Amino acid sequence: MSTAINATFRTFKAIASIGLLSLSACSSNIKSDKPSTIDTAIAVTITTPATDQQQALNVSGQIESAQTANISTRVMGYITAIKVKVGDHVAKGSLLATISNNDILAKRAQTDAMISEAEVALKNAQEDFGRFTVLYKQQSASAKELENITQQYSSAKSRLEQAKQMKNEINATLGYTNLLAPFDGVVTQKLMDAGSMANPGMPILTVEQNGNYQVSATVPESLISQVKEGANVTIAIDAAHKMINGKVSQINQSSQFSGGQYLIKVIISDKDKAGLFAGMYANLSIPAKQSTINNQDVDQVMVPLKAIEQKGQLTGIYTIGNNNTALLRWVRLGKVKGDQVEVLSGLAPHEQFIVSADGRLFNGAAVKIKR
Repeated sequence: MSTAINATFRTFKAIASIGLLSLSACSSNIKSDKPSTIDTAIAVTITTPATDQQQALNVSGQIESAQTANISTRVMGYITAIKVKVGDHVAKGSLLATISNNDILAKRAQTDAMISEAEVALKNAQEDFGRFTVLYKQQSASAKELENITQQYSSAKSRLEQAKQMKNEINATLGYTNLLAPFDGVVTQKLMDAGSMANPGMPILTVEQNGNYQVSATVPESLISQVKEGANVTIAIDAAHKMINGKVSQINQSSQFSGGQYLIKVIISDKDKAGLFAGMYANLSIPAKQSTINNQDVDQVMVPLKAIEQKGQLTGIYTIGNNNTALLRWVRLGKVKGDQVEVLSGLAPHEQFIVSADGRLFNGAAVKIKR
């Protein structure tokens, strides 16, 4: 009987040992899960949106040359040659194109013949005038004869002067057949080719002055009263990755032909013109005169572009959810200013968001805030 009791006791002891080992293993697993969660949490840096408290007008514009000339002619004729191409640098007075001028040269030859004839007639009239003046003094010619000779002499002088002025006119017209550069610049457009018929006032080439740039922009009529000539302007040029300063140099006083938009010009200083080209788009930020700007331009919620997540056509930003998890919040974006973008909706002005992370974030990922 004692043998049976001992066998039962040994069986019970073995079962108890197995149970204790199982509990120990479970306890070990439970304890190891907690540090594992902490170790796999992604370290993140959080911040709050910047608010643009500066009251400013934000408009878009385009860089253009401060001086542009459309080269055309005042005479009708075939273009015989175009001496330049787009992109060529030209000096003031250099020949750009020529127009056929055979008919004008023929008229000038006729005028030269008229001048020669008038000079001979004037010489004869002058000799007659001198001779009759002496005869009149000697009382060998009448006053009427002297008067007639004097009129012939005056008429001969007038005909010679007329012929000379005709030649001046023809020379001026002839000058319009040689198109010259009005200033040092670069050819930006070639609108016609050799052999085409040039008509008065029709542009053939466009030349822009070298280096002197300005930004042309339009301001709505509701805000134009806030813009003052001489105001400092911040110019953001995305294509050149530049942020420069400018100054309002001109404000158009009428919007009659621009649909309620007022044209303004912002001059760019010489030290900032490097790397700029006419045609580049620019965003202007102009300080306002008074605090009467639309609410959309005040207290703008601005976040770094690097914090924005792009998911197809949607844009979002990661915030901190419950239990220290990443929560992807869909937002609607507005204007870009440098490396910041405006959040129109989806993020409160003082709500925290994740600006950077040490790993790849996803919705619901465990995160820990860097201290």
